[in-house]
Amino acid sequence: MKSLFKIFQRGLEKTKTSLVRRIRSIFTDVPTWDDRCFDQLEATLIGADLGVEISTRLVRDVRDRYERGLISESRQVMGVVQEGILAILAKGEAPTVRYNTGGLTVVLLVGVNGSGKTTTAAKLAHLLKEDGKSVLMAAADTFRAAAIEQLQIWGQRVGCPVVAGQQGGDAAAVAFDAVQAAGQRKVDVALIDTAGRQHTRKGLMEELEKIRRTVGKACPGAPHEVWLTVDASTGSNALVQAREFGRLCKVTGLVLTKLDGTGKGGIVVAIREELGYPVLFVGLGEQLGDLQPFDAQMFTRAVFEE
Repeated sequence: MKSLFKIFQRGLEKTKTSLVRRIRSIFTDVPTWDDRCFDQLEATLIGADLGVEISTRLVRDVRDRYERGLISESRQVMGVVQEGILAILAKGEAPTVRYNTGGLTVVLLVGVNGSGKTTTAAKLAHLLKEDGKSVLMAAADTFRAAAIEQLQIWGQRVGCPVVAGQQGGDAAAVAFDAVQAAGQRKVDVALIDTAGRQHTRKGLMEELEKIRRTVGKACPGAPHEVWLTVDASTGSNALVQAREFGRLCKVTGLVLTKLDGTGKGGIVVAIREELGYPVLFVGLGEQLGDLQPFDAQMFTRAVFEE
């Protein structure tokens, strides 16, 4: 069985290559670090989607330590950058799922088309079951062709019941039925997979609000969590999505998918710094066990340590 750190290492390999090799090439065998070196470092950090403000701040710290004679090797540069990134990610309380202590916890999964919500729902169900919780999934994406069948297949694979309606049916009604069924069966967590939607589509965003209201009628206080699934490979667009969805539908946490497919893992840092949303889970591969709770220490170690 792979260790958790190995999963992070494998999933962040492209980000590591993007950052570490370039930093090493900029500062290795260079007798004097000049403006050109620091400009290249800033471009490398921005290229990993850390954002201009964070990148500028990190470069300023590296330059300051170099000018004071505190660092002189590329590995020390990586140490400074790692330290700065960890400080951002570990700021405040560690991200945790807010379970409803009074019974059923209802989680609404939202996001744009193609962000991986349906697959994420199944991986979350697997992860929660591994943690000893009973889970029910709701196929409330009644818009996309084959979305219902896809979730039902995943449900069979992970051993999780799925409540579904008909394609083109009322998504809010499916969510309501699912939450009622979960309550009756004394299930711990209900995961509601919703249709992908752009934040600019007023009608679809209103449908999401209808689902929120409806599950609240089936279970007072629900949804207890609203998790936005964001495709990390979209880079800075992921930040825009997180910002706009958060403004419109009270996001409580992020699930960052497809981190293994991009060298732009710095978007995790940019989202945390600008919006303050906790990154709760990260997708580090295609297997069921590759969705893992986010760990700031493991993230920075996997990117920077040999």
